[in-house]
Amino acid sequence: MYQPDQPDAPGAPSPGAAPFADARQAVTALHQALTFLAGTDMAVLTTAEQADCLLGLERAESVRVAAESAAVAAFTNCQGYAGDGQGSTRTWLRWQARITGAAASAAVAWSRRLADHPAVAAALARGELSPSWARQICDWTDLLPISARPEADDILLAAAAAGATLQDLAGLAEEMRSRTAPPDTDDGDDGATRNLRLDLHYRGAGRLRGDLTPRCAAAFQALLDALAKRKSPDDTRTRDQRYHDALEDACQRLIAAGNLPQRAGQPTQIHLVMTLDDLIHGPARGWPPGTGWRQRLYPDRADLTRDLRAAWTGPGAPATPADVCDASIVPIVTGHIDHERLDTLARDLLAHIASPPGSPQAARLSHDWARNLILTNAIALLSGPAGLAARLRTSQLTGPAAAISLPLDVGTATDTIPPHLRRAVALRDIHCGFAGCTDTDCQIHHIIPVSEGGKTSLENLMFGCKFHHLIAIHLWGWKVVLNPDGTKTTISPDGQRTYTDHNPPHATAAA
Repeated sequence: MYQPDQPDAPGAPSPGAAPFADARQAVTALHQALTFLAGTDMAVLTTAEQADCLLGLERAESVRVAAESAAVAAFTNCQGYAGDGQGSTRTWLRWQARITGAAASAAVAWSRRLADHPAVAAALARGELSPSWARQICDWTDLLPISARPEADDILLAAAAAGATLQDLAGLAEEMRSRTAPPDTDDGDDGATRNLRLDLHYRGAGRLRGDLTPRCAAAFQALLDALAKRKSPDDTRTRDQRYHDALEDACQRLIAAGNLPQRAGQPTQIHLVMTLDDLIHGPARGWPPGTGWRQRLYPDRADLTRDLRAAWTGPGAPATPADVCDASIVPIVTGHIDHERLDTLARDLLAHIASPPGSPQAARLSHDWARNLILTNAIALLSGPAGLAARLRTSQLTGPAAAISLPLDVGTATDTIPPHLRRAVALRDIHCGFAGCTDTDCQIHHIIPVSEGGKTSLENLMFGCKFHHLIAIHLWGWKVVLNPDGTKTTISPDGQRTYTDHNPPHATAAA
């Protein structure tokens, strides 16, 4: 516990006084005080003065947590984040305060925690309790029935003020829990606070954190004991590295065991795209009879992996040789229309039938009718499970590529965003283009709407997460402008607030 405050310094405000005119002035003074301390040469102070600084800063941190929690709660209640086009206090803090998502989540969690534990909040505001002890007390009393929590908080806070250690408080909390716990049942859930979170970072790396129930912790420990052992005397991995590798090994074993739903244990799905011309002329190109689909399309497996990596635009990792060995293969046959040949066929067809009477416009309509007639019948012959594309593929190929066919033409997004532009926007933007947002689950947005003459071109497209695209932009009226230097400027509906964000750095391909 903290020691009692030292006597007030000369000139300090009296306890009941209001030393600041408003909150802004108080925050400014706080910043000035901390700036003074940060610039102080602590080495020239006596150990007693250093101790006073340490204890005073810890007390100040307690009060800061209480003040920030109150501010977060009020800001959330009045939806202050919406004024800057954000969907929650967490995203607003992450953007405006430039803190990580985990830190923003912690600030929001504190506001909710202290709202449920007003006595703990008051102790923090008085600087009588450290934030770490406050969190622990709240975690303990949260395990009790709701009606018992206020009294339990008072008991633990009083014990802490009297000098009890954290171990003493743990004993008190366990005794209160045993006295107030409901009858034990076999199907009861003792993990109300269980959680696990995976935060993905740059280039696919991630950070895993969470709180495990005793049963989950025991199972995980058994997994580590079995898979994290040193392989040989030459195994120089640290314990943490071995634990990481054990988790990856366990996940790979689970995937390979085929016990996961939907994907049947296959970790990778590869889209094997082949043209109709490949199928028609494949045997003429020297494919040996009886060779598998990989060897027929790619004699060397490394060639397949190379082409898959070259075509990869994310998200996720490109296919590797290991992925190609055990992957779900989706065969896709593509084709294109030779319009010059189609025009020739249409003219030949019209030459053998009587020319319709009438104007040149009528002759032109007849030409279009002939084109459509040929095209409609050609598509009917080529597409579908019984069409030419499927017949060629199933007769020329073996293995997964010879599976049942889908129609040759599944439609194109010509009325929205062509695939090549979608890939280009994804490579350029990486995440949502709204200022302060790093969400990668995005949709394509026309910066200038098509209804207002906007073109479907790279300079008029951007990534927008579902919230900012559908709500902030299309519902609230925010605008985003793509600047010539690659930055994006976000403008509020009233035009009074503007924010500029830079695009994230692009990842470079590994050698």
